[in-house]
Amino acid sequence: MDFLCSTHIAHLPHYFCSLRGFRVSFMNNQKQQKPTLTGQRFKTRKRDEKERFDPTHFQESIVQGLNQTGTDLDAVAKFLDSSGAKLDYRRYAETLFDILVAGGMLAPGGTMADDMTCTDFCLFKAQEDMETMQAYAQVFNKLIRRYKYLEKGFEEEIKKLLLFLKGFTESERNKLAMLTGILLANGNISASILSSLFNENVVKEGVSACFAVKLFKSWLSEKDISSVAGNLRKVGMDNRLMELFPANKRSCEHFSKYFTDAGLKELSDLVRNQQSLGARKEVQKELLEQMSRGDPLKDIIAFLREELKKNNIAEQTMIGLIWASLMSSVEWNKKEELVTEQAIKLLKQYSPMLKAFTSQGLSELTLLVKIQEYCYDNIHFMKAFQKIVVLLYKADVLSEEAILKWYHDAHLTKGKSVFLEQMKKFVEWLKFAEEESESEEEETD
Repeated sequence: MDFLCSTHIAHLPHYFCSLRGFRVSFMNNQKQQKPTLTGQRFKTRKRDEKERFDPTHFQESIVQGLNQTGTDLDAVAKFLDSSGAKLDYRRYAETLFDILVAGGMLAPGGTMADDMTCTDFCLFKAQEDMETMQAYAQVFNKLIRRYKYLEKGFEEEIKKLLLFLKGFTESERNKLAMLTGILLANGNISASILSSLFNENVVKEGVSACFAVKLFKSWLSEKDISSVAGNLRKVGMDNRLMELFPANKRSCEHFSKYFTDAGLKELSDLVRNQQSLGARKEVQKELLEQMSRGDPLKDIIAFLREELKKNNIAEQTMIGLIWASLMSSVEWNKKEELVTEQAIKLLKQYSPMLKAFTSQGLSELTLLVKIQEYCYDNIHFMKAFQKIVVLLYKADVLSEEAILKWYHDAHLTKGKSVFLEQMKKFVEWLKFAEEESESEEEETD
């Protein structure tokens, strides 16, 4: 410390105090600047958002654009395409679709909101014909293809519109039904949207059923019934169509008559088949339970005859159902020789039941084809085919006419060479027996 003079030493406390003050002041200034800068950026962003996310501004922009393009739907599609870059479709999807369909915002129930600007250039004001509806479908298709995120919002919009059907005029409902049918045919929306038609509010007074007639006519003008059925089945709607009617009219007969009279017999047949399939599944379930309990054969046969009559099931269908139930009621051995013994024992026991439902030649052929199919699909049964057929012939379930018919021209291609070879000697014996019988009859005469 020799090199410091007394004067310097005297001022040292002062110097350190000043240095400490400068550091505190500098740090305080640094802290004060950050909130000021952040605050400025925050305010700017909020101001931009307020201008961009204004529902009134959005609606007026869409309405003005539609008024300028008018009935030129190509121009409408181009306008909607370019507007997506400026307007927030993601936030205002419902507003956008309401305007395109109804011309303005829809209030709950389907009435127009009074406080908003509207346009006459929309679906509800368009001509009521398929050509115009197809053109509108293209507008929606192009819009959703361009802005993929609108897909879900569009389905939600259609679901909502279907709930509002009572608030629309008959003409507006017809146009919406035609458009929806076309959109379903083109795969723009899922058939799950039909769930809205089952709402009690639109089911009563026949609104849902009437709307469904127009919708399915439109759908079937674009696709065949198998395509329609496939789409309905995919989302579990194929077995719910009866819900288009109030509970007191929810029968297969009423549904069939209503849609057949409306020119939709294809849809009527689809639902009838669906109902029949459901009934057959229930019959098969009950049959398996009765067999597992060991119920008397006469009781099982009586039950099956009653179900056949009640559900209008054809005998050929019933014999197929009985065969499938019998073959699924047993856990089969994996060895060929043992599985054949099992099958013969089971079929001998239930042959009276098979006989009760093979009163027609077509039923016998159906059973033969089912046996062939089963033996082919289950490899352990390949060698059992001939023994099963001979057993059922001896039990008077299968006639020689049916067996010969199957052998010559009614068999399947599945395992054809194997099964025909197995049956060759037996068929020759049948033919010989038949010839001998005819010879005896001639001698008697």
